[in-house]
This record gives sequence, C-alpha cells and structure tokens, in this order.
Amino acid sequence: MVGAAGALLFAPQNGKETRKQLRDKLHELEKEMNATKEKVKVKSGEIKDELRTKIHNIEGKIEKLLEEYKKTLEPTNSPN
Repeated sequence: MVGAAGALLFAPQNGKETRKQLRDKLHELEKEMNATKEKVKVKSGEIKDELRTKIHNIEGKIEKLLEEYKKTLEPTNSPN
C-alpha cells in the first residue's frame, strides 16, 4: 500500500491527476476495510452463537450430573 502511494507521488503526471488517483485508491481501501469489517461482524456473530449453544449444552450436562449426584445422597427406602 505504501509503495503504491509512493509510486503515485513520484509518477510523471500533474498534481490534479495524482490527487484523483490517491482519492480513488483511498476509496478502494475504504471499500476493502468495510468488507473486512462486515466479514468480522458476521464471523463474530457466528462464534457468539456457537459459544452460546456450547454453554447451554454444558449447563444441561451439569444439571443432569447434579441431579444424579443428589440421587446418590437420598436415603434409600429399603425395608429392614
């Protein structure tokens, strides 16, 4: 990127054309940044949903284990 900007600045052309090329390049970079931003936003949403599902599953497993553990603590009703 820096190389491209440097090439534009030292190219044999008038200032108006150089400024236009710089604006065009900046506009292109802005579009790329926005696309990357959107990809990150989508991916982070996917990761968030995946983590939420995993946490929910783990919570369910913990509840089940606690119920099983509580059953082991209950006195048995066996006749003597």
